[in-house]
Amino acid sequence: MAWTPAFAGDLAGTVVGVVDGDTIDVLADGRSVRVRLAEIDAPERRQAFGTKARQALADLTFHRAVAVVDEGRDRYGRTIGTVTVDGRNINLALVAAGLAWAYTRYVVHPEYVTAQDAARAAKRGLWADPHPTPPWDFRRPAGAR
Repeated sequence: MAWTPAFAGDLAGTVVGVVDGDTIDVLADGRSVRVRLAEIDAPERRQAFGTKARQALADLTFHRAVAVVDEGRDRYGRTIGTVTVDGRNINLALVAAGLAWAYTRYVVHPEYVTAQDAARAAKRGLWADPHPTPPWDFRRPAGAR
């Protein structure tokens, strides 16, 4: 879990809102920026562990100074980024705690898969469930599953 971005971040500010387990609002330069955590996907609110994932993200970031490495925009206009607090990669911490999946479709850094494998082996967080449903499957319409 040692990987951290190579530079301090493209955005620095204070977390003023936690939307769900993988999305925060950062107040930077007097404006609010919605940030979707890169390379991970947390359970949806209505899904098992959704509330725990959101609470864990709040515990790690709310009202704290963060640095965000800007990795582009998603289709909803959110900034996609790697979030750090005091040098700690929060995205990776959530996966290691078993409160988010490594979003394999978008994973660039293998540390996310390694952290997920360790959390699964230890049955941490959502991995305590023998058959956890990934959020991308949960979001898919019932007829398409």
